[in-house]
Amino acid sequence: MVTSSFQVPRVESLASSGIQSIPKEYIRPQEELTSIRDVFEEEKKVEGPQVPTIDLKEMESEDKVVREKCREELVNAATEWGVMHLVNHGIPDDLIDRVKKAGQAFFDLPIEEKEKHANDQASGNVQGYGSKLANNASGQLEWEDYFFHLIFPEDKRDMSIWPKTPSDYTEVTREYARQLRSLATKILSVLSLGLGLEEGRLEKEVGGLEELLLQMKINYYPKCPQPDLALGVEAHSDISALTFILHNMVPGLQLLYEGKWITAKCVPNSIIMHIGDTVEILSNGKYKSIIHRGLVNKEKVRISWAVFCEPPKEKIILKPLAEIVTEAEPPLFPPRTFAQHLEHKLFRKTQDSLLPRKAN
Repeated sequence: MVTSSFQVPRVESLASSGIQSIPKEYIRPQEELTSIRDVFEEEKKVEGPQVPTIDLKEMESEDKVVREKCREELVNAATEWGVMHLVNHGIPDDLIDRVKKAGQAFFDLPIEEKEKHANDQASGNVQGYGSKLANNASGQLEWEDYFFHLIFPEDKRDMSIWPKTPSDYTEVTREYARQLRSLATKILSVLSLGLGLEEGRLEKEVGGLEELLLQMKINYYPKCPQPDLALGVEAHSDISALTFILHNMVPGLQLLYEGKWITAKCVPNSIIMHIGDTVEILSNGKYKSIIHRGLVNKEKVRISWAVFCEPPKEKIILKPLAEIVTEAEPPLFPPRTFAQHLEHKLFRKTQDSLLPRKAN
């Protein structure tokens, strides 16, 4: 295992060291702090907009009316919000429980054990165990450690970095990847039909079975002594086509909806799904890639399992699909490869951090 010569401090170490105040690198700018509140109180709120819950049970019903109603709800949620709780998604609850237990067991290992799987971001090797390096001009850090690895297609995996403990980690993660990949196909089909295209179109545009990559990032958010000053993940939109998220039923995800931060509820047996930038671009903005962030708390460790479904970096030019571009609705996005889109986002973020900051 490649281990970086520069040792990044792990947030877990900081959290367990007994500190009462967090290092300044983790403190958010003043204008962000005004919107960071107690996540447990925020989750209890029932007034105002709520992230939609979409029941997929009837997505492939024999009854056309029932099937169309289910698909229409999914398309509406993708158009209006770009994020949703999926229930009756077809992935067995016991498999999901095993995935969570395996990830939890890895993070329960002593830090020196986890360090054997450390990534080396400086040399571009992002797969493995890591913590965020300060990659923006303000030098900001996030209150999380993570484990990142490609889980599908199987022939593209690097098994040398996968955890050996717990012993069933590989088996359960592989099975979850396969089932999630087939769920992604079903979702992309419905989204294609929602654009008036044939159902295989979006899947083909993002690389199909051979090329669409599923990258799993297990996010580990330790308890934070000053949760009102930090973020687990700063505000961003996903660059993926779709992102699927499991969590350990501790709240933290917030969505920027109509200018306000909305806290996602913890819906039992659900998978949270985000529309990513890739599908927003292909749909010329019909489907939304919503800005979101992660709060932390001082009482409970939060863990989430995010799987990013990403097109290949160079092979495909991402641009609004010709069939949905008109004179009245010209393309909102220039043609770029996935790699160029990523670079453009990072460049813009760096530029933004050099400018006076704007409040959310």
